[in-house]
Amino acid sequence: MAPGVGKTYAMLGEAIRRLERGTDIVVAFAETYGRARATALLDGLEAVPRRQVVRAGRVLTEMDVDAVLERAPEVALVDELAHTNAPGSRNEKRWQDVEEFLGAGIDVVSTVDVQHLESLNDVVERITGVRPRETVPDEVVRRAEQVELVDMSPESLRRRLAHGNVYPRERIDAALSDYFRVGNLTALRELALLWVADRVDDALARYRDEKGIIETWEARERIVVALTGGPEGDTLIRRAARIAARTGHGDLVAVHVAKAAGLADGSPEALARQRALVESLGGSYHQVTGDDVPKALMEFAQGVNATQIVLGSSRRRRWQYISGPGVGATVADRSGDVDVHIVTHDYAGKGRGLAAVGPTSLGRRRRMAGWLLALLAPPILTGLLSIRGGRFGLPTELLFFLALTVAVALMGGLWPAIVAAVAGFLLVNWFFTPPLHTFTVAELENAFALLVFVAVAVAVATVVDIAARRSSQAARARSEATTLSLLATSVLRGEDALPELLERVRETFGLSSVALLERSGDIWARVAWAGPDACGRPEEADVRVQVSETLTLALCGRVLPAADRRVLAAFAYQAAAALDRQRLAEQAKEARRLAEGNKIRTALLAAVSHDLRTPLASIKASVSSLRSGDVRWDPADEAELLATIEESADRLDRLVANLLDMSRLQTGVVNPLARPVTLDEVIQPSLANVPAERVEIDVPEDLPPIVADPGLLERSLANVVENAVRHGGSEPVRMTASRRGDMIELRVSDRGPGVPDSAKSRMFEPFQRLGDRPRGDGIGLGLAVARGFAEAIGGDLHAEDTAGGGLTMIFSLPTEKADMGRTPESAEPPAEEAT
Repeated sequence: MAPGVGKTYAMLGEAIRRLERGTDIVVAFAETYGRARATALLDGLEAVPRRQVVRAGRVLTEMDVDAVLERAPEVALVDELAHTNAPGSRNEKRWQDVEEFLGAGIDVVSTVDVQHLESLNDVVERITGVRPRETVPDEVVRRAEQVELVDMSPESLRRRLAHGNVYPRERIDAALSDYFRVGNLTALRELALLWVADRVDDALARYRDEKGIIETWEARERIVVALTGGPEGDTLIRRAARIAARTGHGDLVAVHVAKAAGLADGSPEALARQRALVESLGGSYHQVTGDDVPKALMEFAQGVNATQIVLGSSRRRRWQYISGPGVGATVADRSGDVDVHIVTHDYAGKGRGLAAVGPTSLGRRRRMAGWLLALLAPPILTGLLSIRGGRFGLPTELLFFLALTVAVALMGGLWPAIVAAVAGFLLVNWFFTPPLHTFTVAELENAFALLVFVAVAVAVATVVDIAARRSSQAARARSEATTLSLLATSVLRGEDALPELLERVRETFGLSSVALLERSGDIWARVAWAGPDACGRPEEADVRVQVSETLTLALCGRVLPAADRRVLAAFAYQAAAALDRQRLAEQAKEARRLAEGNKIRTALLAAVSHDLRTPLASIKASVSSLRSGDVRWDPADEAELLATIEESADRLDRLVANLLDMSRLQTGVVNPLARPVTLDEVIQPSLANVPAERVEIDVPEDLPPIVADPGLLERSLANVVENAVRHGGSEPVRMTASRRGDMIELRVSDRGPGVPDSAKSRMFEPFQRLGDRPRGDGIGLGLAVARGFAEAIGGDLHAEDTAGGGLTMIFSLPTEKADMGRTPESAEPPAEEAT
């Protein structure tokens, strides 16, 4: 997870165990950094001498690849796999040296930090603020026959660091306050654990595939809940979630098996709601396709290595079991080692409710044309066939009428086609079936042919009508999906989502105007609208959708068909949600403004009572001394008193100017005078009131400028430094700076008694004096002023413990925009791979 957890020690311990078993093992490269316990293990192993490389006048040591190949041991120890070799080496990277060893038949034991894995490089940068310069491809590490995790809690690693077991004393403070923070280490530890866990899962899946194992191995409980889109789905999901929770670490997986034809037999609204419920409970939702539902469900369960399956009791009635035993019984019969839970619910045995066949979705003109064709075409066809004098024969004549019936079905749908089929049956019977001009059929086979004609004609017409209806439904569903997708995109655009959403409604449904109306008592008001002449009251609208008791979506322009109401309702509820989000954002903005005003006002009052006292007292004392007639001052003393008055007046003038700016800032009249400023411009003036020997400054010269108001930052920094000098004991206060991503961190560290964790947040509140401090030590406003000013300029101020005892105050200050996004090499975390 990080340097210092004991990777090298673990590697050397593995080498000792193998050596005791008689393995020929050598140390090709190991870096102990002088740590006693690791060095003691290294002393008992054969080590291949390193080769020396002269670089820029410095002598570096690298692994001698040729010497290791010549020695040809069974196993070689190679520390720091991601290390970059010195220029002039055979390979650029150490992992490439390892590839040579493997090619020569030498097994390798190596070490690597998770921060150096190539796939996690950008993730580590976001967590720690720095991008590791040395990386190793994940595939190289994944090819290892065995990966062991060297783990340690963040607190334990920080204790090791503080005790000097990892870095020298002069590097401890910087490491603890920078790369080795608890948050950084916790995130890196999780990355390492997840990476190793994924590899374990991959290894298990690969082994099962290689061995052809399909039965479930209960390495981890995975509960699969099967959803039909019916009303019982919520009950099943919650039951499955409880089962997963009882296992302690079970995975919840929901699956819906859709028909291969692509037309869902469940409610899309119910499935969407159930998917949201599954995800809110920490599970995952999947949809698979298959005509054989039990088979598709079992294949999915085996694919995810499920240990339990949850299904609902069938909603079929008893007589419906004639067609088969049902999904639940079939899955239970095929489940093998997988436990199957059949959960009862309120809808069990009450019938699935066959989908109603709605009216044809063909247009009115097509239906009218179909009826005209059904009524006129059979007599016309009969006349044409009569002209031919019955030369075609009865079978051919029946095929002509069958083709006509199919044409009518394509034009007008089912019922016109049935009318055409019946009319054709009667006409063929009267004009072309002996005896002619009667409805009597002399021959049995002719009667059978007529009946088959009617049956085939009705069947074909039904199939054609269903196909046309399904095609229309699919096109409408596709259109609705596109519309809802555009709706979701519009809602996610930001603060102006509501007007854009209403404009989307107007465009989608071809309306002249859309308005969202809100009622207050008996008065309606337009909250938002799109289009000219928007409605002011619901009664004026052509279509209205009531969203809540006080909100109504009013649409003007045309009356919408009932089929459009579902999508329109989705738009209406999204509009209400967008309105709620907009108002919550406004309330949050106002709350932030008030909170900032309170912070600034608190800092302002604190500064008036705390920071004006010193220069006023100096001016008062100097003036009183000069006016006193009891003492005769020589010119040098008078000059010193006048200089004190001038210095205090200048300080007072600067402070009052800053306070006036803060006062205007509170009322929103002006902003802080932020500009690019170097740390030296601020640090030196802030130390004017403390002895120079009490502060040690270690600020790199290559740090970029920060963006801040120099006056406010100077006042804030002066308060912190004076506080540290006053309470930090006899040792000098140390001031350091470093870069973390787009921020500069300025640290003021003392070696005083420190502050308990429980009091760290309270000490920034006004009038806080920790411990039994005498009144002469101040009234506890300095840190409140410092934090108020720091936050006013867009920065932050917080406290941490100083390693080895004491308190460290940390300013986080934004850098200049031109330098944002660039991470200097000086910000690289303390690395163990340097040789």
